[in-house]
Amino acid sequence: MTDTIETLRVKMEAAARDLDFEEAKRLRDRINLIRGGATAGEAEEADVAGLMRQRPGAMGLGTSQQRMEPPSGWTPPPKPDLLTSGRRRRGS
Repeated sequence: MTDTIETLRVKMEAAARDLDFEEAKRLRDRINLIRGGATAGEAEEADVAGLMRQRPGAMGLGTSQQRMEPPSGWTPPPKPDLLTSGRRRRGS
């Protein structure tokens, strides 16, 4: 396990020298996971950012949040009939 941490540390330092700070951060987080007790495979599969990478065109206009997608199997409720619902008869 020490070899894995040492290898990751060397890669992290090389990424930092190349000014690839995002990759260096990912490698740092993997090292921390391994030191915390995760196996090398678990650390590699873990989503250390906790966020999905945003897809181009999937963001709302003027926001940095992605559009929400409904859960699978969800169907919208039926729309009310505007001619009959919520109206009373005249004169009653």
